[in-house]
Amino acid sequence: MTDPTEPMRPGLLPPSFFTPGTASFSDFLTTHASQLLPGRRDLPAGAVPPVPHATTIIALSFEGGVVMAGDRRATMGNLIAHREMEKVFPADDYSCVGIAGTAGIAVELVRLFQVELEHYEKIEGALLSLDGKANRLASMIRANLGLAMQGLAVVPLFAGFDLDRRKGRIFSYDVAGGRYEEHDHHSVGSGSLFARGSLKKRWRPGLTEPEALRVVVEALDDAAEEDSATGGPDSDRAIYPVVATVTDHGYRRVPDTDLATALHAVRDARNGEEGAS
Repeated sequence: MTDPTEPMRPGLLPPSFFTPGTASFSDFLTTHASQLLPGRRDLPAGAVPPVPHATTIIALSFEGGVVMAGDRRATMGNLIAHREMEKVFPADDYSCVGIAGTAGIAVELVRLFQVELEHYEKIEGALLSLDGKANRLASMIRANLGLAMQGLAVVPLFAGFDLDRRKGRIFSYDVAGGRYEEHDHHSVGSGSLFARGSLKKRWRPGLTEPEALRVVVEALDDAAEEDSATGGPDSDRAIYPVVATVTDHGYRRVPDTDLATALHAVRDARNGEEGAS
């Protein structure tokens, strides 16, 4: 083992990398390189300039797991900053996280969260429990509170398959790192109010995976009709939401072909209802 008192030679990692310590990667960074953590950076004086923001994220449970969906639009004030942004990511093999808020900080936090879970698994030789994962994410959000108070807030949505309870679970957060377990379904972001209304009407116990897929696509489509910051599915440009399911088989990103089929079914049904009236 490397002697921690020995001077570091060029080209070698610092001795701290070879010293047994915590299973938390963020705690390791706090001790040895805290400036690399998003929440430990000091902003210069002055107002924060306009930056891209991400919306809208939806999650719901179905029979055997959870599904999470995020639209692709990022806005910067009254401008569309990006039309194809990805907002739903795998956290590990059995969980996923969706981002809303300041896009750059949110993506960096997700990457740190992914490393945190991978680091724990390598050090401990086991997966962190789903509650443990939700708590780790809460602590990371809490560490970003200083930036959030200056206008760079991040409010993710976390979901996964609980291997102990054998079911899907959903967790929401506030900017101070408060963690709340949601039941059945939830949404965050500027279009969340409209998405929740759609989810309340369409969600029911015992949904199959294809039925859940259709519900989230319809909810995002409904939100996009009322919220300018939410980008609806765009079949002309082949831009569809990022949708992922997590079951006992793990994380799976839903192909765009399946989303296109679900979208056509939703709009055909809607046109049929309108025609009947």
